[in-house]
Amino acid sequence: MNKRDSRREFWIIFSFFILMMGALSNAFLPRLSAEDQAVDVYREIEPIGDVLDIVLREYVRELSVEETVEGAISGIMSALDRNSAYVSAEELEALREETKGEFEGIGVSIKENEDGQIMVFMPILGSPAAEAGVRPYDIITAIDGKSTEGLDTSGAANLIRGRRGSYVNLTILRRTEKEDGTHTEETFDVKVQRARIPLESIKEFQILHNQVGYIRLNSFSDTTAADLEKHLKELIQQGMRAFVLDLRWNSGGLLSASEEVCELFLPKGSLVTYTRGRKSVNGTSDKDEMRLYTTREAVLPSDMPVVVLTNSETASAAEIVTGALQFYQRAIVVGQRTFGKGSVQTIIPLERPKNSALRLTTALYYTPADVTIDHQGILPDKEVEMSRDEELALAKQMYSSFENNYENQYKQNHGSMTPGYVATDETAEDTPLAAAVEILSENLDWPALVEKYHKDIHETQVASDSNTINDPKRALKKSEAPAQKKSPEEVPPADPVP
Repeated sequence: MNKRDSRREFWIIFSFFILMMGALSNAFLPRLSAEDQAVDVYREIEPIGDVLDIVLREYVRELSVEETVEGAISGIMSALDRNSAYVSAEELEALREETKGEFEGIGVSIKENEDGQIMVFMPILGSPAAEAGVRPYDIITAIDGKSTEGLDTSGAANLIRGRRGSYVNLTILRRTEKEDGTHTEETFDVKVQRARIPLESIKEFQILHNQVGYIRLNSFSDTTAADLEKHLKELIQQGMRAFVLDLRWNSGGLLSASEEVCELFLPKGSLVTYTRGRKSVNGTSDKDEMRLYTTREAVLPSDMPVVVLTNSETASAAEIVTGALQFYQRAIVVGQRTFGKGSVQTIIPLERPKNSALRLTTALYYTPADVTIDHQGILPDKEVEMSRDEELALAKQMYSSFENNYENQYKQNHGSMTPGYVATDETAEDTPLAAAVEILSENLDWPALVEKYHKDIHETQVASDSNTINDPKRALKKSEAPAQKKSPEEVPPADPVP
């Protein structure tokens, strides 16, 4: 690269950053003046220009202006928090599709396994991936010849997604367990054609033993509340006398959808959540602050017993619903501590790069208990653990219950509490669900069950120490931040079981 070109590109990028700072800071310089802070902004960002100049001149290969700019923006966003990020044009389009209930891809969900490998949780039934022979817990070692070593789920998802009709080649490592406890391994390639994949928020709905209704909610999108209401009414007509809402492995979605779901259970006028952002210079409330209340009467009878199932991958909008139902004693929460994503991200479109955006944390949300559970999570009223091996065995059993029998897709085998399946010594038991059914099968009315199992809200919803929105001085250094288990990446959606 000649010096003349690199200097020109440097000034293009440097000018871009000056403009971007102005756009993102809402008149940053006047704000600094109002706060009487003697800060020379241009001098402060000179190191960015120095680094860009060196990179353009000295890096081992020639870089385009576009990739350098996107890389620099990504670096700025990654330094903020775990949820803020630069969103490329391709990612922004995929994000819009997901919230509408469909996407273009191959129909799998992926997650990092304990060894950091990219692993398939489940192919969506009837999807191109399922038709091509991709199975649960296959390990993807390469995507179109690019090794997945070192890739996180987000990076792998971006490589798997693509235009409808195009193809992606997956290199699969499949382990097959043998009766003697050992296993065999085989590696092979699978060519899969991408298609438009419909997303269903409702993964299961059925009546379990003792007339306990069960619905597993996979995500929160525009259609979630309407789908849930429809199936609740169907279960009521089938004689449901108690209900389990399964929010395990639910990584969230639209904030508005969480409000709409709560409306199916809570009295009109109940506070679902409120958000609190950074105060303006003059101390007024930020535009991102809001309070969400239920606006209609509940669908489920107020005396019908309800259990919510959670685990460490219950996050975001799923935690809002969990927190609200637990606070109002409308549900007993069974399972494990939730993930702890209590922040609100705003999508801010950018003029340059074209069609891209920022996903920026602009507020924290609070439960009706007046606490934010970001990085903290919500504790269950009754804790029931599942080991990794137990979860894997259950997932395979659930998938096999409908793999060759499509009508069982919404009535999967969770073990002995599931009608239509004969339990054997080899049956994998869904222990949290079994505990929920056991609670709901007790000869007690709803107030008595609440009295027996519901814990003090001050024990289950504890204020997080990670509130860095209103007080930047309290921001944790990365080395001090509590370790967090990664939630599954949506391809989409995140879905550890079918």
